[in-house]
Amino acid sequence: MALKRITLRDFVIVEALELDLAQGFTVLTGETGAGKSILIDAVQLTLGARAEASVVRDGAQRADLCAEFDHTPSVLAWLQEAGLDGEDSLLLRRTVDTQGKSRAWINGTPATATQLRQLGDLLLDIHGQHAWQSLTRPESVRGLLDAYAQLDTRPLDAAWQQWRQAQGALESARAAQATLLRERERLTWQIGELDKLAPAPDEWEELSSQHTRLSHMHTLLEGAQAALDILEAEESGALSLLSRTQSKLQEHEHLEPEFQAIADVLASSLAQAEDAAHSLHAWLRRTDLDPDTLAQLDQRLTQWMGLARRYKRPPTDLSQLLADWKTELRALDAAANLDQLERNATQAEQHYLATARQVSRSRAVAAPQLSRAITQAMQSLGMKGGRFEVALPAAAQPTASGLEDVAFLVAGHAGTSTKPVGKVASGGELSRIALAIAVTTSQLGQAQTLIFDEVDSGVGGAVAQTVGRLMRQLGQDRQVLAVTHLAQVAASAHQHLRVAKVTDPQGHTRSGVAPVSGESRVQEIARMLGGETQSEASLAHAREMLGAEPPAPRKKRA
Repeated sequence: MALKRITLRDFVIVEALELDLAQGFTVLTGETGAGKSILIDAVQLTLGARAEASVVRDGAQRADLCAEFDHTPSVLAWLQEAGLDGEDSLLLRRTVDTQGKSRAWINGTPATATQLRQLGDLLLDIHGQHAWQSLTRPESVRGLLDAYAQLDTRPLDAAWQQWRQAQGALESARAAQATLLRERERLTWQIGELDKLAPAPDEWEELSSQHTRLSHMHTLLEGAQAALDILEAEESGALSLLSRTQSKLQEHEHLEPEFQAIADVLASSLAQAEDAAHSLHAWLRRTDLDPDTLAQLDQRLTQWMGLARRYKRPPTDLSQLLADWKTELRALDAAANLDQLERNATQAEQHYLATARQVSRSRAVAAPQLSRAITQAMQSLGMKGGRFEVALPAAAQPTASGLEDVAFLVAGHAGTSTKPVGKVASGGELSRIALAIAVTTSQLGQAQTLIFDEVDSGVGGAVAQTVGRLMRQLGQDRQVLAVTHLAQVAASAHQHLRVAKVTDPQGHTRSGVAPVSGESRVQEIARMLGGETQSEASLAHAREMLGAEPPAPRKKRA
């Protein structure tokens, strides 16, 4: 469950590199400037770090990086939730072009840098050489203690936000009482006007249609009567003419059989014309000019149009406008209800305080445990008698983070009082404290790969041996990668990678990484001990550190 392979193309000063990584403790060493941290930078970029055009090797079009990881249950769950394919392993790829634009893939599916960062939180933890700087930032200190306590602070943050919102609503309502009152009076008056009209949805179209019909009623009555006269006139009416025409055809149908069919058609037409005349009589009996209804419609339409002009809305919108105003009024009534707002704020405050006190209790339990663990780690890192203390002073006022501050205090030696970490003068002590914290807290979280980027800066001698031993110990159940300049740390590794930089005849600089073992590893350890000039003493010391047998002496030629 670790980083299995990394492949780089045209990244910084790496032209091409494909590197298989093993479980356990792996170190990366090399001369100053050889690019020992390039691999760390590449891994971070693959896991969503900010992309810049400067990572593209000079003369290349783009940098191409791939990292392959073993699966973990948490990674599989994340992939399933994100709708991405889960394969035997996890393959992440990212490219960056000369314009600084990047693209990313997860198991061949396009992905975002945010998704890469989310996966990165599940895959590995990186401890940088300046890790001690985070110990001076309150949010980092608090986050470390909360992680050690396995404390989920999201409910606390949610309770804080809810309280702030409730308090803000109450304060806004108090400050805006006069304005709210005026706005409420305005809405109430406008609603009263529209309520008198009581416009129903879709009523305007019906009113308009009915008004148009009644206003033309005299014309409609005259038209209906004229149609009846045309149909029913005694001599020239359509009914009389159709009847006589039918009779003439019937008189001669015995001579011409086709006349019978034509007469039947005329009979049907005569029946339909008689039905039409009957319908016109019925309409005229039940219809009159109805001036009262027309006057009522005139009055309602006039009122409707007047309100539409006043509020500068189409007549068809008045019904929805009334509904919207009533919704606004209810909202204003709720905002002006100080009693309810005060109850909401009090309840939110009580919920926050209850949640914060629970967080405080968890921190109070974890703080001495973390203090003892880091103090114990300090003893073997050249700080014999030193003490580490996690202090929980009460905060000046409640915050989103709780009711207390979290401070890291340290005493570098026996007999000295603890002081804030940021006031410890020695840079070496700061590095060792950071390393003690890193080692103590490295078991936190789900990440199966731990990366230490020169966190052993400023230490040496027996302390360096302890650092190497601790990292090898960590490598028993996790993958540990460390960039180091200390021979004692490198000698403790299960796997040793050497970073080398070469310049070709054209003046182009290339960097490469290769595993070293056997005599080549002895030489690398000797270089770290004594520089480029290797003596028999440094080689012997390197073999001793590695527990290796000296090479057999060459036989002299006879």
